[in-house]
Amino acid sequence: MKNIVLGLLAETFIHPGIGRNEGAIDLPVAREAATDYPYIPGSSLKGALRDHARDHGMQGIETCFGEQACAGDLLVSDARLLLLPVRSLSGSYKWVTSTLALERLRRDCERVGQSIAFTTPRAPAEGKVLGKGDGMLYLEERVCSYEGPVPDNLVEDLCRLIRHQPVRQRLAEQLVILNDKDFAWYARYALAVQARNVLDEETKESKNLWYEETLPPDTLFYALLASRTDRDGLNSMRRQLRTNPWLQAGGNETVGQGWLATQIMGESENQGGQGDES
Repeated sequence: MKNIVLGLLAETFIHPGIGRNEGAIDLPVAREAATDYPYIPGSSLKGALRDHARDHGMQGIETCFGEQACAGDLLVSDARLLLLPVRSLSGSYKWVTSTLALERLRRDCERVGQSIAFTTPRAPAEGKVLGKGDGMLYLEERVCSYEGPVPDNLVEDLCRLIRHQPVRQRLAEQLVILNDKDFAWYARYALAVQARNVLDEETKESKNLWYEETLPPDTLFYALLASRTDRDGLNSMRRQLRTNPWLQAGGNETVGQGWLATQIMGESENQGGQGDES
């Protein structure tokens, strides 16, 4: 089976919604049941890839994505959360992750034969972080302290999922690894909740006020794409993403949300459409 690991860096706010909710947030983001981490469902991501392929004139869309009566060649996983931007008094923001998120990345890469150099670190204690710095670190309203550096080769491996060179260059300064419980707290409570409204055209009175949850720009996800047959659907999608790397997924497209910069792990950002890989 042919596989690729696809990095997805948010360029705008992202709303991978699940529909209306009875809680305080009317339109929350999709979350994993066990960890409560936000994610982009594979069905949503596959639909976004199909729209992307159609909009850019890709040949063999039915072979790649399937038709109503039969499945296509391309397999698409959920997009898992890897790095979450969190406000900090130590700079504009920090990219936070956890040992669980890194362990998952390592396992997923091993499963599809993608080489990874870093070793999953031992989880820091609650209220402690691994990162470049010393003393205290302020994240949102919480105070943490540095316990040590990030593992060797981790930044280099994560950069392979990020398209933009300037973003790669600042990752080492902004990356911090949290305890799994601390990361789960930020993944639950550090997301933006935006109020939206529909006004009566004549009276300007509110007709429908609602609140929706979004993931911030610079959030990093990754997903696995695979080919289940020898019909070349994966290589067709690979060539498409090399040539047109920006993808829209999730809701609120008409207000500019949902844009992601894709990066195939192990390929340079300037590789373009040259050649195929197995």
